[in-house]
Amino acid sequence: MGQGLATTFAQLAVDVFGVPIDRIKIGLGDTDRGTGFGSAGSRSLFVGGSAVQVASERTVEKGKALAAGALEAAAGDVEYRNGIFSIGGTDRAIGLFELAARQPERKIVLQSKSSVAGPTWPNGCHICEVEIDPDTGTVEIDRYWSVNDVGRVVNPMIVIGQLEGGAVQGIGQALCEQFVYDRDSGQALTASFLDYAIPHAGMIRHFEMTMDESTPCRNNAMGVKGVGELGTIGATPAVVNAVIDALTRAGAGKRALDLQMPLTSERVWRA
Repeated sequence: MGQGLATTFAQLAVDVFGVPIDRIKIGLGDTDRGTGFGSAGSRSLFVGGSAVQVASERTVEKGKALAAGALEAAAGDVEYRNGIFSIGGTDRAIGLFELAARQPERKIVLQSKSSVAGPTWPNGCHICEVEIDPDTGTVEIDRYWSVNDVGRVVNPMIVIGQLEGGAVQGIGQALCEQFVYDRDSGQALTASFLDYAIPHAGMIRHFEMTMDESTPCRNNAMGVKGVGELGTIGATPAVVNAVIDALTRAGAGKRALDLQMPLTSERVWRA
């Protein structure tokens, strides 16, 4: 989880500071600088991103006060745009990085604490069409679609990647992923990825994810929602229910309803 956070957090800082993204450095996983337990529960952008935006805005306000001293003006007269503090109607100005270099630590330091108003509730609709070979029990996903209520999207490519990757994880849980133990000793028999069936892109013929940004979340200033779990939560029941539906239509009856994940070809064939 969270492989795209450095990019997304940097984009939020760019939106506030108006400087090139290569001037933004995001520090993650540094125990000298941060506390907490990391990314969990689809809250990274929702909570962490909100903190980045609020801290960036507060840094600009602090910079205005510092720039007022450097430019010999009232803080209320200082304007900020694209990395430059200036006094409206005059040619007096100072750059953000130049101002930072003039400080005792040669940087503007600000510690910010903020919170969101409550949780975020993304929604989605996932639809799966499967084909089953009655001679072998092999399940093929012919088509897969989803529409996902994700709130404001900061980086579309990353969000689509989360939706697609999450759905493939859910499909893997439904069809092939299983950790096996010896019944008598409890010894794990799934010893490596040679023994564990990981899902892959070739399992799906048609795969289409759609984002719906029409309903922003009101519990944070950015309007974003957590999206990391939309794919995983939606995919597994969509696939399993599609298989059960197909088997029921073929006359399997209660045997279809008794199926347990993963829906391997042997289990489906027996049903």
